[in-house]
Amino acid sequence: MSSLALGPVRDVPLARINPVALLTAMAVVTVVLVTSLDLVTPAVVVAAELCLLPAAGLTAPGVLLRRTWPLLVGAGSVGIVNVLLSDDASPITGLGLALRVVGLALPGVLLVSATDPVRVADALTVHWRVSTRFAYGALAALRLVPLLVTEFEAIRLARRTRGVESGGNPVVAARLLAGAGFTLLVGAVRRGSRLATAMDARGFDSGVRRSNARGSVLHRRDAVFVAATVVLCAAAVALSIATGEWNPVFVGG
Repeated sequence: MSSLALGPVRDVPLARINPVALLTAMAVVTVVLVTSLDLVTPAVVVAAELCLLPAAGLTAPGVLLRRTWPLLVGAGSVGIVNVLLSDDASPITGLGLALRVVGLALPGVLLVSATDPVRVADALTVHWRVSTRFAYGALAALRLVPLLVTEFEAIRLARRTRGVESGGNPVVAARLLAGAGFTLLVGAVRRGSRLATAMDARGFDSGVRRSNARGSVLHRRDAVFVAATVVLCAAAVALSIATGEWNPVFVGG
């Protein structure tokens, strides 16, 4: 089950940070990680991100694993594939690439775990003037993720009830998974079309400026959080340069 399907953990310290501050911090981390190819920079960033897990309510190993297993599988795959298929990639290089994937994706897990999607939509429309059609359309899509997970489970159980099983054959299992995914996709497209029609009927595409009932306020702690992220990333790059590991992508290497 994905992090999106599990939804946010209520009343955690990281939830006090405004969503646009979290998104800004994520952008800073992304810029730093995608412009470097060394091991030190992502190692420092990932270490700092791991320190934020308790603040996002991710302390129980079971909960943490359910929210991050796709990330861990993806990171491991990237590292292993690059080591096996590249002539000049060492295990250290593979580890650096895997850490970079973790460093880029883990902030998203933290955001989803600590922040109500409604707050994200409100903050985007209030502070960044994002279109309400886009912001609340994305919000509606996030709200439908748990429903998709439930529907997928219902499809799987219905097939098992009718005796449609793989019998331990991986090829048959892959074919059944693809069929269930296609069924889920058809249902999601139909539901999305109905949702778009309902939003248009409520005037989301009217062009009229909308007010916001809940509002969104930026506090001093939000600026401190973003500033701390900038300092952390600068320290990670400085440490990488000091150790001679800094390898920016625009220089090559």
